[in-house]
Amino acid sequence: MTDSTAGRPGQTRPPGSARPDPERRTRLLAAGAVTLQGLGDILKPLGAVFEDAGHELYLVGGSVRDAILGRLGNDLDFTTDARPERVVELITGWADAVWDVGIEFGTVGARKGEAMIEITTFRADVYDQVGRNPQVTFGDTLDGDLVRRDFTINAMAVAIGAAGAGELHDPLDGVTAVLAGVIDTPSAPENSFGDDPLRMLRAVRFVSQLGFALAPRVTDAISRMAPEIDRITAERVRAELDKLICGEYPIDAIDAMVDTGLAQRVLPEVPGMKLTIDEHHQHKDVYQHSLTVLRQAIDLEEGDPDLVLRWAALLHDIGKPDTRKHEPGGGVSFHHHEVVGAKMVRKRMRALKYPNAVVSEVSDLVYLHLRFHGYGDGTWTDSAVRRYVTDAGGLLDRLHKLVRADCTTRNKRRARRLQQNYDHLEQRIAALQEAEDLDRVRPDLDGNAIMELLGLPPGPLVGQAWRYLKELRLDRGPLSREEAEDALREWWAERQK
Repeated sequence: MTDSTAGRPGQTRPPGSARPDPERRTRLLAAGAVTLQGLGDILKPLGAVFEDAGHELYLVGGSVRDAILGRLGNDLDFTTDARPERVVELITGWADAVWDVGIEFGTVGARKGEAMIEITTFRADVYDQVGRNPQVTFGDTLDGDLVRRDFTINAMAVAIGAAGAGELHDPLDGVTAVLAGVIDTPSAPENSFGDDPLRMLRAVRFVSQLGFALAPRVTDAISRMAPEIDRITAERVRAELDKLICGEYPIDAIDAMVDTGLAQRVLPEVPGMKLTIDEHHQHKDVYQHSLTVLRQAIDLEEGDPDLVLRWAALLHDIGKPDTRKHEPGGGVSFHHHEVVGAKMVRKRMRALKYPNAVVSEVSDLVYLHLRFHGYGDGTWTDSAVRRYVTDAGGLLDRLHKLVRADCTTRNKRRARRLQQNYDHLEQRIAALQEAEDLDRVRPDLDGNAIMELLGLPPGPLVGQAWRYLKELRLDRGPLSREEAEDALREWWAERQK
């Protein structure tokens, strides 16, 4: 990766940033070049296909940024002077698969081995400042394409092919922005966000994914223009929020959303947790507590980011503002905030067009997160433990993590006691699961046996009998067939009186 544009006169730099240490710059660019060399099996032949046909091809945008940062994956973005139909012709036969879903916007997708590839024709779009979809116009130059991109960190390209191979094109000094960890726009941010308000949310998403900071002028512009995000569809907003919360630094990003007022437009329940605390009625800062719970839940994850767990951790206390009550003596209560919070989660996530399964799982975790606090020092009966497991169902492992993450007290003795109590509950659950297979708690008689015993046809009464036996199973544990039949006869006899 040759830094041919470093120091070009007239380049812009993120406000307040200085050129990073030249040695570090050289070292990271060299590491980026090594990364790209490792992709030679894809880059060289693909570059040759375009070069032989008389076309230019460049690795571009986030792919270049991530190569410099040492985090490039299998998703590769390219730009070219070839028109979309020509791109399809060129890569058909070379790629393992080709699709043209985005061809009207100049993008052709392909798969080669494990690499997912997108090749987009140089663009010179015009926006109407009303929607976010531009009037697609194809451009003729690489620099013209780069300067219209969202952020300087994404406005870099590397030449692919024998001619100029590895040459870095960086008209806006994106390398400096990357090395300084600053998110800035190519032109005035007001112009960029006016063209496409989703870029405001993308800026905050990059805070989460990259650990970068917003340039001061970007922060100011988002603060003034936050209402413009209302032009964006719920589906687009949801996709950015998911990438944000599953990033490596979601706490910083959430703070940026709240501080700029963007959260008030897309997720108002989060800044709504910033409750006023006065000297007479003390309680935890619910907002900061929720961020701590999110951080601690992330620490408990095993493997990839858990979208459902992270959302539940952030939103578990959103019902507190609506249930806050000042008690005599200066105390504050939030009775039934888990019930109110679960309803709020369902309403917000449905508005953001989340799949029903995600809505259900996150809201169920919010509803269940306080259940453990009735456990005390192990006073639950086996029946209560069975119900805890049954109500959690497939969310039990996430519920374990959420409850443990929800312990943010600074009182070390209390924190230790809570963790020990939950250790004890998990041990009891494990013992009961081994003895009774709690993952599949069902009545001791099925529907056919119920109908045969009571002489009933299929219908609502069979369902009522089935539910009675399930409740009995939860209360008493496994029953023999004889015990179950006797209990069912007694229940039926009572109903006939």
